[in-house]
Amino acid sequence: QVQLEESGGGLVQAGASLRLSCVGSGRTFSSYAMGWFRQAPGKEREFVATVSWTGDSTYYADFVKGRFTISRVNAENTVYLQMNSLKPEDTAVYYCAANAFGRGLYTAWRNYDYWGQGTQVTVSS
Repeated sequence: QVQLEESGGGLVQAGASLRLSCVGSGRTFSSYAMGWFRQAPGKEREFVATVSWTGDSTYYADFVKGRFTISRVNAENTVYLQMNSLKPEDTAVYYCAANAFGRGLYTAWRNYDYWGQGTQVTVSS
């Protein structure tokens, strides 16, 4: 069983930056592919970014390319999402997720086995 806990959300103005953190439990965290998703009110959960278990490979949704960066520090069981140039449309609850068995990059929520409780990001105009 893996437990994930996100932090770092908050209320910011458009153009600002935030860094989200996701800390995972368990000694096998470093072997999991990780992803960030988000869900705005009235909308479906959508893929944001994913990083391979080694941290060498990443993939982003088109709407965050060039603004968000996903990274991980396996020694700290932590995955980060650096968010720059935030826009009001980035407002959502952000979730981190772990794929415990794959070795690739995954964009579909159904590919993930474990989820955190989410952290709210609100961007005002």
